[in-house]
Amino acid sequence: MPSLNFVPSTAVAVPVAIAHGDGIGPEIMGSVLSILDAAGARIEPRPIEIGERVYRAGVPSGIDDEALATLEATRVLLKAPITTPQGGGYKSLNVTIRKMFGLFANVRPSRALSPFVPTLHPQMDVVIVRENEEDVYGGIEHRQTADVTQCLKLITRSGSERIIRYAFEYARAHGRRRVSCFSKDNIMKITDGLFHSVFNEIAAEYPDLEHEHLIVDIGAAKLAVNPERFDVIVLPNLYGDILSDVAAELCGSVGMAGSANVGDGIAMFEAIHGSAPDIAGTGIANPSGLLNAAVMMLSHVGQTNVAKIVQDAWLCTIEEGLHTRDIYGAQSLRCLPTREFAAAVIDRLGRTPQRLLSPAIGNALPDTPASASRVQAPAEKKERIGVDIFLDWSGGNVEKLAAGLQSAPSGLTLKMITNRGTQVWPRSSAMTRCVDHWRCRFVGDGTASGASVVDLLAAIERAGFDIIKTEGLYTFNGVPGFSLGQGQ
Repeated sequence: MPSLNFVPSTAVAVPVAIAHGDGIGPEIMGSVLSILDAAGARIEPRPIEIGERVYRAGVPSGIDDEALATLEATRVLLKAPITTPQGGGYKSLNVTIRKMFGLFANVRPSRALSPFVPTLHPQMDVVIVRENEEDVYGGIEHRQTADVTQCLKLITRSGSERIIRYAFEYARAHGRRRVSCFSKDNIMKITDGLFHSVFNEIAAEYPDLEHEHLIVDIGAAKLAVNPERFDVIVLPNLYGDILSDVAAELCGSVGMAGSANVGDGIAMFEAIHGSAPDIAGTGIANPSGLLNAAVMMLSHVGQTNVAKIVQDAWLCTIEEGLHTRDIYGAQSLRCLPTREFAAAVIDRLGRTPQRLLSPAIGNALPDTPASASRVQAPAEKKERIGVDIFLDWSGGNVEKLAAGLQSAPSGLTLKMITNRGTQVWPRSSAMTRCVDHWRCRFVGDGTASGASVVDLLAAIERAGFDIIKTEGLYTFNGVPGFSLGQGQ
């Protein structure tokens, strides 16, 4: 598996926080640790308790202060899958850890193991670099009316630059030839548009690498049909989450894929699959995903020699048809339970695979951290020109709404009303289905002062309307920083 950051090898054991997880987690973690121990990995495991039992004990984040202190001390975490209880306001522990420790890059290699693991794409070798902190994963959601819920999508210039630069640095350090970017900026022109524009800016700094941008839907289709054309793909959080699982399954099994979550001086390594409580305790789980994550971890802490020994032994085991149930088939020799599979890997330590290419381990990234900012956003003049006011209203047709709003005295003028983003006033179609959620755009003659906005809100409130949200309308160097409607 590709390395991420190189730390000089040392004979001193490296402290590593170990989370055994939930469901199948303890089973696969036990197997992985037995392999690492047999291979001579110089790590000092420091177990921490996170996940379902911590949630149930009344800690809604799933991680207590003691575990946090261990993570801050070790700065390396090998984590088995955990279960997030449904309901009750519990947040994903993975998202919490990634954001709390600034693990901005999620690196997920997907490499075919044909013919030993069936796949339609035997030459596939793709690394997906997923932004890890932003997008809709901020978890900022609201129920605004009886009918409408909202999730905010947040994309920043600094976050986009950080992950995109990391993808190019990763590609260069690992001998990759091309970086592809997927976004949906034909629809989300401001958020995804920013991600795309930053990609173009940074790509210009790497003339030795090819680059391309694809709309995410056609990019996903091409990935599914012809993944061999891709090398490194960088994506915003949600698209990266979805397509990294797709890529892993295209290779043969999500259960085989490991991942790294990388920040400045801290990293978390994990399998990409879930805790699979339905098979917990049966002894049939595949530890390969977590083992591949552990290989990435060993490379990260500078033990590239041990990482290669483990990786080669695992490839030898796969080559010889010794498989767990999830990949067992006509190409397999024996179906092994979890512990027996680990024992087979241990038996092959020191051997070299004969047919499966062993990926290079140990390529160091440049000394300059991937998060360093080089693209400077120019100084811009920001001016407020109006406000979008969102209402919960079920009082009749839109003409009645417009009349009521226009009767509210202020220095701002009603220009447009939309319903779920579709303009319904001043021009509309009788066929447009409307719900109880209305965006009402007011603009000033030139700029709009804060006082005029406050006066408008007070007038609308006095008129009996239920204001659920406001968004300022700003221009930056005269360019609108908001989506335009048919009436603008």
